Amino acid sequence: MKVTGFTFIRNALTYDYPILEAIASILPLCDEIVVAVGASTDDTLNFIKGIDSSKIRIIQTVWDDSLREGGQVLAVETNKAFAAIAADSDWAFYIQGDEIVHERYHDEIRQQMKRWKDNKNVDGLLFKYKHFYGSYDYTGTSSKWYSNEIRIIKNNKNFYSYRDAQGFRKDKNLKLRVKPIDAYIYHYGWVKTPEAMQRKQEDFNKLWHSDAWVNKNVLKAEAFDYSGIDRLQRFKETHPLVMQKRILRQNWTFDYDLSHNSTTWKEWAKQQLKDRLGLDFFYKNYIIV
Repeated sequence: MKVTGFTFIRNALTYDYPILEAIASILPLCDEIVVAVGASTDDTLNFIKGIDSSKIRIIQTVWDDSLREGGQVLAVETNKAFAAIAADSDWAFYIQGDEIVHERYHDEIRQQMKRWKDNKNVDGLLFKYKHFYGSYDYTGTSSKWYSNEIRIIKNNKNFYSYRDAQGFRKDKNLKLRVKPIDAYIYHYGWVKTPEAMQRKQEDFNKLWHSDAWVNKNVLKAEAFDYSGIDRLQRFKETHPLVMQKRILRQNWTFDYDLSHNSTTWKEWAKQQLKDRLGLDFFYKNYIIV
């Protein structure tokens, strides 16, 4: 069984992406990892070149910044990395620059890839998610956070990244058929210094919206205000080993009142159905088989 990881990144230093940790978290499971490095205004390319592993293969890309609807450019860059995977690879393991796989799940992931490798009815594997917010001590619990997404797919070039690179589709815009596995992706996209998060909010919204929309809807500030969140819970487990040094470097404070709840009545009802009956109303970009 051959497994190739793939990811994309641009301006990792400017926006403080844990891309090195993301790559390191799947490295033991992969025979090779393709990293599409977009032309950056910082030293991201040399940053990635500095990874001490013969498994890393870099392709250099240029982002089309005119693609400013629905984050389409993110899917385009994902597809560039996926297209570069060699034909003899069985599985393609996708990881984004702010996603980490805890080492506790490596055995489960490896076993499930072996189990479903030759099953033609299975297109990919579905992961569960933990979304961290504000600091490494809190995770989002409201229904607006997606609970699952595809991160391992068969190396079928009829598959492609969908919309803003959250999931995948195949020919004729069909959803992939997936098997859920007992493994989590730890998403740290909302854990950065307040200054780096503010830069990301101001610039990354331009991948979805016009300058006029961004100027009207994204507050200009020196630092991001993390207080505008509806519902969090304290994280009481362990973080992946690859994240330990980064966590120790945290130099800002985020404290959240766990009794705080600013959800709407509609959101509260959806949350009750999710908590009590396991009903998840988040849009599902896959078919469970």
